[in-house]
Amino acid sequence: MSQPAPISLPLQRDPEVPFQTYKRSQAALARHRLYPLTVFYTLYAILVLTIALSTTHIWAAAAFFSAGCATWTFVEYLFHRYVLHGRFRPGKGVVRRFLHERLDPLHWDHHKRPFDGTHISGELKDILPLFFVAAPLSFLFPVYTAPVVLAGVVQSYVSEEWLHYALHFSNSRFPLFRRMKKYHLYHHSPRGIDKGYGITTRFWDGVFDTRFPEAVRRSLSKN
Repeated sequence: MSQPAPISLPLQRDPEVPFQTYKRSQAALARHRLYPLTVFYTLYAILVLTIALSTTHIWAAAAFFSAGCATWTFVEYLFHRYVLHGRFRPGKGVVRRFLHERLDPLHWDHHKRPFDGTHISGELKDILPLFFVAAPLSFLFPVYTAPVVLAGVVQSYVSEEWLHYALHFSNSRFPLFRRMKKYHLYHHSPRGIDKGYGITTRFWDGVFDTRFPEAVRRSLSKN
């Protein structure tokens, strides 16, 4: 049985290729990067929730899962603002070299080429080392507590990655989605790059005073 041909997509836009053609190809590339992490973390979350909901602590499990989802929005904000938008100077040492060589290009290339499918989302390997430490440690506690919190975190991570994908490639007419898309794309503009770090929610931008100016927010809220 013959094997399917590997997907080959342009990493940079060819000026001779129509923008919509380029955008479709990059959307396909971004989706294929998201499939492995989606399957892995979703199956993990389903497994943990199934075990937790089979206990007599159903409401506690639901509360801890919700707490995990809320926790992710805070982690997302901090990581986007201080890591992805951080500037790490080159220097000697493993840590300094890692920060400069791995983290500096991670997000700035996304701002330079916002429709480049290689920079829209993360990959399975990105937080896997951290997950393999956090998951066993979480089971030191009852399954309906810390393990369910982690399940909420990783499932929210998956949801945020797909939302970010949609904000760049989808054109839904749903009013809330349209407002979220305009908010995020304004963050990609020169005037908005140092504010508007929230993707799944604007809540933390309000808490830490990184909201866009009021006039901009009013304009972006219009459908």
